Amino acid sequence: MSRTGYRDERLEALGAMLEREGVLRLRDAAVRLGVSEMTVRRDITEARDRFTCLGGHIVGALDGLAGSDYVLDQEKDSHAAAKAAACARAVKLIEEDDTIFIDCGTTTPHLAARIPEDMRLTAICYSMNVAEILCHRKNIRLIVLGGLYHPAAASFSGEEGLETLKRLNLNKAFISAGGVHETRGVTCSHFHEVPIKQTAIERALECHLVVDASKFGKVRPAHFAEIGAFTSIISDQPQPV
Repeated sequence: MSRTGYRDERLEALGAMLEREGVLRLRDAAVRLGVSEMTVRRDITEARDRFTCLGGHIVGALDGLAGSDYVLDQEKDSHAAAKAAACARAVKLIEEDDTIFIDCGTTTPHLAARIPEDMRLTAICYSMNVAEILCHRKNIRLIVLGGLYHPAAASFSGEEGLETLKRLNLNKAFISAGGVHETRGVTCSHFHEVPIKQTAIERALECHLVVDASKFGKVRPAHFAEIGAFTSIISDQPQPV
């Protein structure tokens, strides 16, 4: 069989795997196909209308991720000190026995990591990076909202997770954003996050927007709230007037 024939067979097999599983780790796909990761990457490049590779994961090209301006692996080190400073302020609002919601993104893991080790509370999240921190805390009852995994944001979406969130009462929600603009409101890059953020805002007694100052004045494609929806805006610097 020609090289093109073997490639076509691999692409068909890859398509079948994605249809069943939704997302695949690149290294797992290589093992299952019996080729190197470089070969899989080359195949995907030649079939970019069908597949794309993001953050070491393979997804369908049409699932809405390929055109995003935000990929978690690219953003996690951007303004890290400022994000940590904002979260150091936000964590002071968390009290013993609170039920809190922690949003996805590259800012909120700093918040999760700063929760005192001995603090007893219930935490709800829908992102892998936050869950990986909180799952090791013996005094935290962790609820992870599952569904379809979005590698570019390391988060989940789906009706079941959303329905679970609608049944929960939250003391405090800590929300992240990609843009905070006086007239265009509060925005993010991924549309699948919008209903989750909006539901958390609705279910919380207090809702705190936690962003570093680089987000002020920015506008991202997915609008999810007006600035007035938040109890407070917590940042490393004051919000510009």
